[in-house]
Amino acid sequence: MPPSHPLPDILVSGRPSRSDYRVLTPRTPHSRAGRAEEGFTEVELQAFQDDEANEYRSQSQQQSQPLLSPNSRAPGYRSRGDDHELRRKDRLLEPKGLLNKLPLLGGSLLALFLLVLVGVAITRPGSLEAAFLQAPGEFYESAEPYVPENDYTVRPYTPLAQPTPSILETRPPPELLISYENYSSFPLTGDQYRHECAKLMGGFMHHGEYWDEPHMGSPDVVHHDDVTNYHMPEGQLTKVCSSTITYLLDGHVGLMADLALMAQAAAFAKERNRTFLVDDTHWNRGKWTDHFQAVRALDPGPEPGCRAPPPEELVACPRTARHWVISSRTAKYHMGHPFSEEYEDPYGHQMHRLRPIFERARESFQEVIRPNARTASLIRAARKELADLLSLPSYPVDEPSVEATGEDGLPVRTAKEDPTVKQQLYIAVHIRKGDRVPDGYVFYKDKQIPLEKYVEGAKETWERLYVPANASSGSVSGDAEERPNVSSGRPDHYPAAPIIWLASDSPAAAREFVASFPPATAVFSLEHNTNTELRALAPVHEYVQAEFEQEPLEERIRLTRGMIVDFAMLSGMWAWPGETVPAAVVCGVGSNVCRMAALGFDFDRAFGFDDDGDYSMGEVNPERRRWVDVDVDGRITPAWQAFEFH
Repeated sequence: MPPSHPLPDILVSGRPSRSDYRVLTPRTPHSRAGRAEEGFTEVELQAFQDDEANEYRSQSQQQSQPLLSPNSRAPGYRSRGDDHELRRKDRLLEPKGLLNKLPLLGGSLLALFLLVLVGVAITRPGSLEAAFLQAPGEFYESAEPYVPENDYTVRPYTPLAQPTPSILETRPPPELLISYENYSSFPLTGDQYRHECAKLMGGFMHHGEYWDEPHMGSPDVVHHDDVTNYHMPEGQLTKVCSSTITYLLDGHVGLMADLALMAQAAAFAKERNRTFLVDDTHWNRGKWTDHFQAVRALDPGPEPGCRAPPPEELVACPRTARHWVISSRTAKYHMGHPFSEEYEDPYGHQMHRLRPIFERARESFQEVIRPNARTASLIRAARKELADLLSLPSYPVDEPSVEATGEDGLPVRTAKEDPTVKQQLYIAVHIRKGDRVPDGYVFYKDKQIPLEKYVEGAKETWERLYVPANASSGSVSGDAEERPNVSSGRPDHYPAAPIIWLASDSPAAAREFVASFPPATAVFSLEHNTNTELRALAPVHEYVQAEFEQEPLEERIRLTRGMIVDFAMLSGMWAWPGETVPAAVVCGVGSNVCRMAALGFDFDRAFGFDDDGDYSMGEVNPERRRWVDVDVDGRITPAWQAFEFH
């Protein structure tokens, strides 16, 4: 039935007074299931202590729109606090709202920054210390900080940080990859490189041209090229050389045996337009620069200023590898029969076949293998003393120009600048004992060259080169009249002939040799030198390669320096124009010192081809030769070899 009085409009426009308040529950989304028409009385709400009812009663804000009004922002269920949510979203963009949120935003940004720093510290250790703990001046690009005028305070120089290297890896195909995974120390020793060559070559002879690469490509190691632009100052090393040939001094052989092979390696580098390097990591004679000039200073190669490759990228076999290394232990794989086929003169006979190899070695000694300043001063002192004792001028007759001298102050001599006969005032004799077995050992009972052969060789050579034809027999060199004989001409008056520079590793053999001549004979040597520094270089016992390593390092360096001085006096190598040089050398070809001494006399003069005779068959001319072998003495051909294998 209809109500007894009309219902008022249901509006929630504010909080009504307590007296006017009526609890009505219309059918709205706030209605509860089954209770929409009943509603709750105030007594019931208090009696049941319903939480929801208490919330309902404590509502401080009511709708300001009529229920079910078409102005509602969205249909559906409307929960408590919707109007607060709308007001909050509108206030976020207000200035007051932004100010209230600044602490929260600042803390969030700080936390994000710290998180980034933690990530950098984990991924790049040490970078934060380098960035934040450096002095302020180190952040400037200029390497020279501002210095006030008239400020002479000494300040340490701090170089700029280098760029991070950028590495480019070059990896051969698996079938061509040479692996050094079983080695941990580089460069390898000579024996280790020899083992790698044996594995690769397999004991078989490889046919084809000397420098031919296999059709499938050349085996090689993995290369890591640093392509970073470091902006280095002019003259400093930059990128790694693109192609190199390195000679490894491993201490397995004697000094001159190494130099003989190195001379050919340097010629390889020049021929193939590759940078030549020397590695002395395993050398038992000190550093290369303790005795000789740095090869890069004399021959910078096609890429001046490039850096040597990492030692783990050196490859001994094949020779077509990008960074080829050669030593006395691996030379037999590269300088045997294929080398002879490539570099000997195919149209020459006997000694003429070896002329190209001889000239390659001679050129290397003149341009790449040169003594350093200290060793050069000792060589000049030895030549000066010989000239002083013979009453000759103390200084060179013809001073070389500045352009003709090297870093050591010695001239870079060409074939046209060979010493004249007027400078050839003595003959040189080298006696090798110790552990050396002569090449002609089959001709000697005790496998040693008799000392008498050295004595006879010295006398015969002096008479042949210095005694005029009308003073004795007719078998005399054609230039004997031009060559000055500064001897006294009397066996009892100093200097009696022959005038000799004697070099030997055996003090006993040297004394026996000197005793074979009259007391007035002028025999010079390191042992009998008046210069104390030169006399200190003389050997005290015979040379044995296997025992050399047991000597103290300083002793090994001393003996090596003495051998270089002796070699210069035996061969005339590295002489200034006008300095005293030997007219000939008497030695045994079984010694590498003897073989290399021939280089100082030029090919034609060394083997007697320097006149108008017909020497097309290449046989050594005994009447004019300056290189006199008393070992084989022509019984084995060819009479001379450029190097030997070990």
